[in-house]
Amino acid sequence: MERKMPSRTTNNSIWSTVLLFTVTLAVVALLGISGYVFYLMAKLPRVDRLTDYKPPIVSQVFGDDGTLVGEFYLERRIVVPVNKMPRKLIQAFVSAEDSNFYSHKGIDYLGIIRAAGKNIISMSKKEGASTITQQVAKSMLLTPEKKFSRKIKEAILAKRMEERLSKDEILYLYLNQIYLGSGSYGVQAAAENYFGKNVEQLNLAEMSMLAGLPKAPNSYSPIKHLDKARDRQAYVLERMISEGYITAVEADHAKKNPIVLQPMKKVNNEQSAYFLEYLRIHLEQKYGEDQLYKGGLKIYTTMNAAMQRAAYDSLRKGLKEVDKRQGFRGPIKYLNETDVESFCSKIEDSIDSATLKTGETYQGVVVGFNPGRGDALVRVGERNGVLSRKNMAWAGKVGMINHYGKPDKGHKGRGLTLGSVIEVSVVSPETDKEGAQFALDQTPEVQAALVSIDPRSGGIKAMVGGYDFKKSQFNRAIQAKRNAGSAFKPIIYAAALDKGLTPATIIEDAPVEYPDGAGGLWKPQNYDHEFRGPVTMREALTYSINIVSVKIMEQIGAPYTAEYAKKLGFTSPIPANLALALGAASVSPFELTSAYAVFANNGILTPPYYITRVTDNEGNSLETTPPPVPVPVISPETAYVITNLMQSVVSSGTGHRASIIDRPVAGKTGTTNGAKDAWFVGYIPQLVTGVWVGYDQERSLGAGGSGGQAAAPIWGDFMQQAVLSLPAEDFTAPENVSFVLINPRTGKLAKEGTVGAVTECFIKGTEPTSYDYLLNSTDLPLGLKPVIPGAILNKN
Repeated sequence: MERKMPSRTTNNSIWSTVLLFTVTLAVVALLGISGYVFYLMAKLPRVDRLTDYKPPIVSQVFGDDGTLVGEFYLERRIVVPVNKMPRKLIQAFVSAEDSNFYSHKGIDYLGIIRAAGKNIISMSKKEGASTITQQVAKSMLLTPEKKFSRKIKEAILAKRMEERLSKDEILYLYLNQIYLGSGSYGVQAAAENYFGKNVEQLNLAEMSMLAGLPKAPNSYSPIKHLDKARDRQAYVLERMISEGYITAVEADHAKKNPIVLQPMKKVNNEQSAYFLEYLRIHLEQKYGEDQLYKGGLKIYTTMNAAMQRAAYDSLRKGLKEVDKRQGFRGPIKYLNETDVESFCSKIEDSIDSATLKTGETYQGVVVGFNPGRGDALVRVGERNGVLSRKNMAWAGKVGMINHYGKPDKGHKGRGLTLGSVIEVSVVSPETDKEGAQFALDQTPEVQAALVSIDPRSGGIKAMVGGYDFKKSQFNRAIQAKRNAGSAFKPIIYAAALDKGLTPATIIEDAPVEYPDGAGGLWKPQNYDHEFRGPVTMREALTYSINIVSVKIMEQIGAPYTAEYAKKLGFTSPIPANLALALGAASVSPFELTSAYAVFANNGILTPPYYITRVTDNEGNSLETTPPPVPVPVISPETAYVITNLMQSVVSSGTGHRASIIDRPVAGKTGTTNGAKDAWFVGYIPQLVTGVWVGYDQERSLGAGGSGGQAAAPIWGDFMQQAVLSLPAEDFTAPENVSFVLINPRTGKLAKEGTVGAVTECFIKGTEPTSYDYLLNSTDLPLGLKPVIPGAILNKN
């Protein structure tokens, strides 16, 4: 049977059908793609808005002398116009990121082909082809989604941008927007963070190093990876030679030029964190988040930068001392040997400097022991160091167990095993020859607050609300309401002075009891559980005798005392009962310090404030705080006499640790039942400072937990620094205050030359009227020394 071959006509018909189908499919695809592109184009953001674009700008906070003390921002950016940027800096970025920038119209087609070729040859994505214009479109107009559609949007927007913006306008956006590592957005912030310079001061070596950062800011960071940064810098310089921007000689000079990493002194938001948060709440409520974090506000405050730094350092140092008296709590956790490397890698990523900083605290892992010397070998990130037995002496006997995992029960969780995660402070950083020297440390569980106020102006000079703002934003200086203990007694004594009592009034320190309102009896006790018999009011306050305070309040009336306290500015409820004599009022450190400011300011209440003015980014005034109106609330005579009484507390009594500042000081300690709260509030004529120490969940501070031992040292450490800028002043007695010799055992007048007599101060008209005589100097009560106006009292 003859086989029939298909005809030429049939073949043509098949090919025609295939061709028609292909063309139809191509047309449909083209229409679909075109429709999709037009759809994307319709949904794209308008490029026009970039012509008026204002990059988010840091809002800055300034102290009382114009010092920058804080910043508010989402991205730390300092905007610089293109005409202030060195031309070679622009050329370095163009060479590294988009060599055809000045010739293309938003999309570099040659660059795409070149990058595709390199990627095919290497079988991986080695090189991208996004232009500077596309990078601006991506970062400023698009979301960070990783989809093919975004690349199309990017290209469309880049073309539109090139039609509407000049090349310099695009560079302005790019060089102020780009992230360059270490929290730096834009070239000015990067110049400050890496080299401590303004952008116009950079040399070619520094410019080319910055231009190498956009590809991988962390990998090429000169702070952490200087060798990699140098390699990338060399690449940028070679690109600049190729583009004709520099000569080979200039490039070689730049490569040999030493890179000095010297970050511009940053504002330390951490040490001012609680003050800034107090500020932020007000600013955000008044101006909104956008203006605060992006609007470049200038906020001028009453804070003193040096005092704030001293407050932060003193509080942290004091809390560590209090905490270490409670003993070592043991390692934070125990790692298996296989987990050490990943843990150390995370720690290394969190370290923002090339070397460990002396005095700073880091988490480290115990990786070995030196049995002969009793040392532990500790690894912090990628660095190793030694923790000597001497540098952990405060922790007592700490066992060293040469295996991984928890120690056995015999060590009570305090022994160090291999893999123990502990906190160490740096005694000396690592060198080329040997590792770092560490000291055992631990983050305190105990908390504290410090607030310092200028009593004359009302300006808040320093405020710290806790040990670490990152871990707890609760501002104990403002928000914590704790029993004031004996630190409330000066308010009671001032009220008593206004009721006619005097520093020489004699009151019996003897057991007493009162109905407690529940069918039982309340028997107040002195801190030392001793009774002294007849004592003057001065002696009672100097040694914080509880029984006398209760009897004074019983005499003048609890309701009167509660109302008197409100005159001094307290807004917390003040209970009108006898327990108030022992500080049963729950008040904030800010309130108590503000009340003492009335005594320091001759009886005048000047409402505390913290903002002086606010301007926008153009310098236009948005807010100006007029000086607070001073209000006389008690007489200057009462204020002086209570101040004079509190000088005895410092010179001879429970607050003697505050005498360290070596100038006239008045103040009062406070310790609540069970040593749950420790206070010291004290002042010089120009500055009043209050310190509270305690646990958030009330418990005893343990040994050394009194106001004189836990709070007063923090106060003294802070004030030693704070007074450096203040001239020494004495408390000036008003004309209506007199000084007379008295017998401190009887409170009566004493003749000139009488052995054991002391000078006492009185509001005129309240002096004793009858005489008494002392037989010898042993009659002086509890070592009290004569109070001489205009002189610093004797110190213990």
